[in-house]
Amino acid sequence: MSETRETVILGSGCAGLTAAIYTARAGLKPLVLEGHEPGGQLSITTLVENFPGWPEGVQGPELIANMKKQAERFGAEFQTAHLKAADLHRHPFRLSTSIGEIDTRSLIVASGASARWLGLESEQKLIGHGVSSCATCDGFFFRGLEIAVIGGGDTAMEEAIFLSRFATKVTILHRRENFRASKIMLERAIAHPQIVLRTNVIVEEVLGVDQKEVCGVRLKDTVTGVEETLHVSGVFLGIGHEPNAKMFHGQIDLDSEGYILTQNNVLTTRNGQVVPGVYACGDVQDRRYRQAITAAGTGCMAALEVEKYLEEHGH
Repeated sequence: MSETRETVILGSGCAGLTAAIYTARAGLKPLVLEGHEPGGQLSITTLVENFPGWPEGVQGPELIANMKKQAERFGAEFQTAHLKAADLHRHPFRLSTSIGEIDTRSLIVASGASARWLGLESEQKLIGHGVSSCATCDGFFFRGLEIAVIGGGDTAMEEAIFLSRFATKVTILHRRENFRASKIMLERAIAHPQIVLRTNVIVEEVLGVDQKEVCGVRLKDTVTGVEETLHVSGVFLGIGHEPNAKMFHGQIDLDSEGYILTQNNVLTTRNGQVVPGVYACGDVQDRRYRQAITAAGTGCMAALEVEKYLEEHGH
């Protein structure tokens, strides 16, 4: 690929696809590299009920497919590839990818953040069928049921407290004796009448694979080795997310956990100074909201910044 592109978009979730729609409509013929998780986290989500315009809800993969068709309609090009390295110190920027080197005048990083999972085969098979990494997305579906939240930090406490709005009982499962959560968040969870905290337990298996619906978890006590079954209808992972931005270390500023630092929503920086032509959107720079609609919003912002930048530089 010797041609220099006007813009390249890394990632094909809500942020990347929205950016693709806007830049394609502007006649920039964006190249979208779909990454190792095409469609992002929505591609493994079942019913999405909080995306505007779908009063009956929409399946995550369907929403992603429609956004991709919309971008393609306006001329966006999609390639199945992932980024190996980037040189943002030169211009045009050079991307080393699994399909070769690509030069581009502007770059939109929408590579997302991957949920941390336990890595159990049963867990993976039940994602979207009672196993979730997003309480805000899926909590409503567990109204009147008992569920489990796995984790010991603030994320787990926040998820449990939010889920207590719907579930009759929330059991927090933590593999250690002591929690990593801040004192105030831990105290809130302890004081909540619908939340039970269990320590020194690990999940050995999520039950319900044959039924394609979570019906419990098999636990093991890390001190005594005793196993037991906890009957729950849902399992939420509260052990955080991993931003997909390691390839930009030293190229643009990242925070202590690897999220891309941005100014004015989507402008990237290096040593605190804005890097012209490089923009970040979606979960790779959003540790707070992580919603489809907020990702789409920042995808729009990044695309408009690209249009403005290229116009100012005579492209």
